[in-house]
Amino acid sequence: MEKVRSTFSQSALVPKRAALWLAFLAPFFYLSYGGANWLASQRAHVPNVAFAWESAIPFLGWTIIPYWSINLFYALCLFINTTPRDVDMLARRYLTIQIIAVACFIAFPLEATFVRPATSGLPGFMFAVLGGFDKPFNQAPSLHIALLVVIWDHLRGRLPRKVRLLWHLWCFLIGASVLTTWQHHVIDIPTGMLLGLFAVWLFPRHAGSPLAAFAMGDDPKSRRLGIYYLCGAVAFLGLAALCTPLSPAALLLLWPAVALAIVAVGYFGAGPRIFQKRVDGRATLASRWLLAPYRLGAFINIRLWTWRMPESVVIADGVHLGRFPRRHEANRFATVIDITGELQRPSGTLARWCSFPTLDLTALDKIQTLAAANLLEAVRQQGPVLVCCALGFQRSAGVIVRWLLISRRCDDAAEALRLIERAGWRVHLPVESLHAVTEGLR
Repeated sequence: MEKVRSTFSQSALVPKRAALWLAFLAPFFYLSYGGANWLASQRAHVPNVAFAWESAIPFLGWTIIPYWSINLFYALCLFINTTPRDVDMLARRYLTIQIIAVACFIAFPLEATFVRPATSGLPGFMFAVLGGFDKPFNQAPSLHIALLVVIWDHLRGRLPRKVRLLWHLWCFLIGASVLTTWQHHVIDIPTGMLLGLFAVWLFPRHAGSPLAAFAMGDDPKSRRLGIYYLCGAVAFLGLAALCTPLSPAALLLLWPAVALAIVAVGYFGAGPRIFQKRVDGRATLASRWLLAPYRLGAFINIRLWTWRMPESVVIADGVHLGRFPRRHEANRFATVIDITGELQRPSGTLARWCSFPTLDLTALDKIQTLAAANLLEAVRQQGPVLVCCALGFQRSAGVIVRWLLISRRCDDAAEALRLIERAGWRVHLPVESLHAVTEGLR
């Protein structure tokens, strides 16, 4: 009863919190957006980034209706929440998008080159109102698309199942309308999607921000890896800047730049929370898409290192050690104990999946390693178990060593490592990881 009363009390606070946020966000939107437009209009020359074939995109005047509808959903979504925390989460997503987009508009203004034909009726009226405050600037990233990503994500899990398809179709119309109303060029769409995904990732629905507990670490190796990834992000950013005058497609290089920058932040102190991976091995939608370039690189790295190796080897008593499995490989086991943060459980996997997210090439966490080893001992009696990380050389090998020691199958780490090597598997456990898996057992 107390829980029901608390939930009702929280819901009652939503309209007031939503109204307060809207009272701030609406004027902030128009002032900042209009200010960026005005600053761009003061420049002697504003560049244009577009593909030559965009002239073939048809102008469909009626699509101004779905285009404008995002304004309604922008406000409405603030009120479609169950707790004030949900309202705050959505408002912070809006605010993040607005700040980053306007900063881009001011720093790198772009101009749309379309000349719209005359329209009449309701579309004509709506275009006239739009033209009253919106100028042909503020192009990439598309603020419209970025907000659409957030609004689509907000409602897709709250609407009844029967109307979700209609919602997806309407969102598709809104997205397409930025082109068919000749408001944006094509490259503005993926850059807007990237910004929207970043906002959704930064303020996830069911957890705190992945950066909320950021604390600069004191591990030299983690800092060094963070610097490497940051350099990679800067390199992609530089390539995007250099190559965009040659082709608008170069702006797509911002995607791996953002992904590598986020991974760098993880190594600097945010930890594996950046991957937003749950215990069942699945990651949030925003994390899957935002970090896809990094995950693709990790997948390629796995194949390059292990293509001549077996998928896994038997260590003892139905316990296997191996690389990160594909679906058909995982389905051979009753349980998969996954020690990666960066890789997601393959879709359609039937095995029980237990994830202990960690960053690659960093020292093992002794508490997490012990928990994984204890779980391994508990579940091995229910069928074959695979313990895996990306390559199977370090993180998962550390868990296996810990399990061999706590189960008294080996007397020390050296014996455990020899057992793994006799099984036909390479192990590369650094000194700090060996210390973590043996601490408390001497």
